[in-house]
Amino acid sequence: MTGGSVVTVGSFDGVHLGHQALLAALRAEAEQRDGRSVLVTFEPHPASVLAPQRAPRRLTPAAERAEIVAELGLDRMLVLRFDPALAALSAGQFVREVLLERCGMRALVIGANHRVGRGGDGDSSALVELGRRLGFAVRVIPPVPDAEGAPISSTGIRVALDQGELRAAARWLGRPYRISGRVVPGAGRGRTIGIPTLNLEGPPDEKALPPDGVYAGWVEWGGGTAAAMLNQGPRPTVGDARRSLEAHLFDWDGDLYGRTVRVEWVERLRDIRRFGSLEALRAQLEQDRERALAVLGRPTHDLNGAPPRGAR
Repeated sequence: MTGGSVVTVGSFDGVHLGHQALLAALRAEAEQRDGRSVLVTFEPHPASVLAPQRAPRRLTPAAERAEIVAELGLDRMLVLRFDPALAALSAGQFVREVLLERCGMRALVIGANHRVGRGGDGDSSALVELGRRLGFAVRVIPPVPDAEGAPISSTGIRVALDQGELRAAARWLGRPYRISGRVVPGAGRGRTIGIPTLNLEGPPDEKALPPDGVYAGWVEWGGGTAAAMLNQGPRPTVGDARRSLEAHLFDWDGDLYGRTVRVEWVERLRDIRRFGSLEALRAQLEQDRERALAVLGRPTHDLNGAPPRGAR
């Protein structure tokens, strides 16, 4: 890179509202200095290298994170391969070799609790001192609180997700929790009971998922959006123990095989359970359908058109 840059550094898993506030400050600082806004991030997640046995599943694997960051209007995103050699750099080495030499950094925007360098030796105070010595400005952004005053964090979002609290996770993320995947052929059982579904290819192992169950949600693809009822987990009524994610789209019955779609979880409706017959399953799915439509703000007599404002 040539010319001056304003830089921030971090994993940014989730790109939640706290991250978004920091990135907004980054853009503003870059505009004020007539420089480029640059996000320096890592792949794989540092925890998977430093403590793989304790590494959490990702809220936003690399492709999802890149898509969200692109929508936020930054000038550059530099993805560094995180390996033992990078982890061994001190804060001073990291600043000199990566931020100054590679990025042409003139200013650093950093979260108050973020650390860089070997063993986390580069906290905000150390970075301010490095800035004085090496000639770059440092702006420290305080944590962003939620409505109850608690800082928004990726850890808190994972806890909410693990408990099936999708609305809480969405409040902190600033969007519904989502996954993108390719539609693959299924067994066609849903169509035999009048509730056809599309099936997503298996999610990456690193992706954090809510508990198995039936959910209200949305499905989006290039040129279309539909309210949906989601089934995540096995299909015990038909003796299928494989874990999968399938969606029944309301008022849409086209062909999406091979297409990439985005699925958004909105609210958990019930647990997965085994029914005594396909007819009993069908009756329960009709009840689930009514509840999902109510959750999504879609009356059963009007399923056409885009989702109403505020529903997503």
